[in-house]
Amino acid sequence: MLRHIVMWTFHDQAEGADKATNVQKAKDWLLSFSQLVPGIRSFEVAAATPGMDCTNDLVLHMLLDDAQVLADYQVHPQHLAVKPFMKAVVKERRCMDYFLDI
Repeated sequence: MLRHIVMWTFHDQAEGADKATNVQKAKDWLLSFSQLVPGIRSFEVAAATPGMDCTNDLVLHMLLDDAQVLADYQVHPQHLAVKPFMKAVVKERRCMDYFLDI
């Protein structure tokens, strides 16, 4: 099993919208990807809770069968379609992938 975690910090303003609007748009878009390819075991997208001390605005947390599932996800046309929007609204992106010892 492979765990894939991505965290984003958004610009205060981008693409004609404020941070909250862009975070919600990205969250909705990402949530539609939960069954994009076979082998996704769990899929969670969450925005930072207002008032909490957070360093990122949005997180994606996936559990996948293996690295091939992640590779298939990365090149899926729906996933590729969100990348230009994310590049425009995101100030910083952090990612970590690791295999679970099961």
